[in-house]
Amino acid sequence: MRPQEMVERALELSRADDCIVIADETSTANLRFAGNTLTTNGVTRSARLTVISIAGPGVGVVSRAAVRDDQLADVVAAADAAARDAAPAEDARPLVEGTAPGPGWDDPVEPTTIDVFRGLAPALGETFAAAEAAGRRLYGFAEHILTTTFLGSSRGLRLRHDQPTGRLELNAKSADMTRSAWTGVATRDFTDVDVAALDASLAQRLAWASKRIELPAGRYETLLPPTAVADLMIYMYWSAGARDALDGRSVFSKPGGGTRVGETLSRTPVRIYSDPGAAGVECAPFVVAHASSREQSVFDNGLPLGRTTWIEEGRLAALRQTRHSADLSGLPVTPAIDNLLMEGPDGGVSLEDMIASTRRGLLVTCLWYIREVDPQTLLLTGLTRDGVYLVENGEVVGEVNNFRFNESPVDLLARLTEVGGSVPTLPREWNDWFTRTVMPPIRVPDFNMSTVSQAS
Repeated sequence: MRPQEMVERALELSRADDCIVIADETSTANLRFAGNTLTTNGVTRSARLTVISIAGPGVGVVSRAAVRDDQLADVVAAADAAARDAAPAEDARPLVEGTAPGPGWDDPVEPTTIDVFRGLAPALGETFAAAEAAGRRLYGFAEHILTTTFLGSSRGLRLRHDQPTGRLELNAKSADMTRSAWTGVATRDFTDVDVAALDASLAQRLAWASKRIELPAGRYETLLPPTAVADLMIYMYWSAGARDALDGRSVFSKPGGGTRVGETLSRTPVRIYSDPGAAGVECAPFVVAHASSREQSVFDNGLPLGRTTWIEEGRLAALRQTRHSADLSGLPVTPAIDNLLMEGPDGGVSLEDMIASTRRGLLVTCLWYIREVDPQTLLLTGLTRDGVYLVENGEVVGEVNNFRFNESPVDLLARLTEVGGSVPTLPREWNDWFTRTVMPPIRVPDFNMSTVSQAS
């Protein structure tokens, strides 16, 4: 049974007052390589069906992988029974109405295949040969995931979204394995990936690391590249739930009650926003909620999503809202969106230009092992990895030891002294969960390197 047909059949089988059915079809292709040699490749497929039954004020959710046709009735019956037994749902709202199937509803699902790497694989081969000749060893992987989501409801919704997600991670090591550098890119189809350019940047970093400089812990002027900025801003975005802010549980809570929406977080006029239609980082243009939580509601399934600005000209403009939390806060409904973009003032320069204008500071390649210390300030801790470099008089003069850092992304926004030009980037820490980002490099005058780390 096709996923669309499974959605329709599940809706017919439900005896609840209302029903929402989500069918996800996912296919994955991957390449892995080590020591300048391709090691493995493979393709997988999976399917998951989620049935959300609503009986009076109660909600029942049952999600199963690889549901066969003869199992469908049991899954629906279990969701119906769970809804009848459930306590009243505080986020209950009228379901989104639909009138006709959305674009592509009846089209077949086209899975990804290993052919998605037809241009990348030869380029990797050439790069492996060049790296081997130069005494570098490349490690890493390429992955492409295509998820097709079908969302149907008893109120007439029939929506579909096809989401491609690709990433390439490259780690270069010196022949004696004492020096290491990392880079990565996000992509929809790998046609825009320049492997040779990525390898050239890694070669430059390994050359910088030929000189080793030991530095103590302390606060340093620091340049953070787009990938590191993405890791910090994604965590801030994940922490920007309106319900937690209203309950006094987050950095976005206002002393005495309410939220900090409307407050200035940065004197630098930065903008942070999400947009389902943003070129290169397109994502679902409607809410897909498999379960309710403090930051999403199954009752909001199918709500249309448009561009939402979270920070405008340095001012907190919105938090992640369901219809339920919006009623509590009195703010507009602004559900989560699956991409994140940050921009500074027009005319932001490149990371290379920022290096050239640095008298003395650190260049951090990427961040790793990020964990939350204090939700009230959003203080995060983590490690630097795969290359921290000392910049003096506009030039990188060597690699320094790694550090543990302690910083809050909200506090960093208040201390920015420069924001470069925004580019598509791949976060290092969070790319298993969130890849669609466009970020600038930034300059922070006093980034807190709290202790020296032995991480390599």
